[in-house]
Amino acid sequence: MTTEKMTLSQKKRIAIIEAAKITFTEFGVAATSMDKLAEVAKVSKRTVYNHFETKEAIVMTLMADLWERSINHNVAKYQLDVPLHQQLTDLVLTEINFINSNEYIELTRMAMGHFFYCPQEMNQELMRVKNQEGATLRWIRAAMADGKLEIKDENVALMQIHSLIKGPCFWPQVLQFSKQLTEAELQEIASEVALMFLCRYETKPS
Repeated sequence: MTTEKMTLSQKKRIAIIEAAKITFTEFGVAATSMDKLAEVAKVSKRTVYNHFETKEAIVMTLMADLWERSINHNVAKYQLDVPLHQQLTDLVLTEINFINSNEYIELTRMAMGHFFYCPQEMNQELMRVKNQEGATLRWIRAAMADGKLEIKDENVALMQIHSLIKGPCFWPQVLQFSKQLTEAELQEIASEVALMFLCRYETKPS
């Protein structure tokens, strides 16, 4: 199997993006100049502008990549012979571990601070990613098809489960109201989220 080698231009673009992650997180977007980005990426300032016309474009690239990975990282599938609570707990824990990571928290905090007064562009990109089908929605649909869940609106159910996750495992950390949670705490939250969701939607025996 052959792997396609990156061009020099592609390597430089990646170097700029990695430099942006470091400098934007450490200094903030406003305080990071294109000169600083070029210095950290070890490319010329012209090269930075060739790939990204503005710092805002770099921020959106960082967030779009993060959101894409948040959709695609979880490959859990519905299993006919495994209890729902166990399946959903494992699925939720995978989601929690991603959004509760230092990278996700730091980049979200950086983007929120930069786009706070002009969120339209970020909202448009977020809506584009939200329209993609992730593992949680696939699992919900499969459980419904198996007759194990009774849900009128799957998108509302998906929003509810995300809210249950982000309430303790994302927003308190982004806003620095809470420190990062331990593995035991995350496991307990995942189990409770699954339990609450199933109490609402699991099919009742006839």
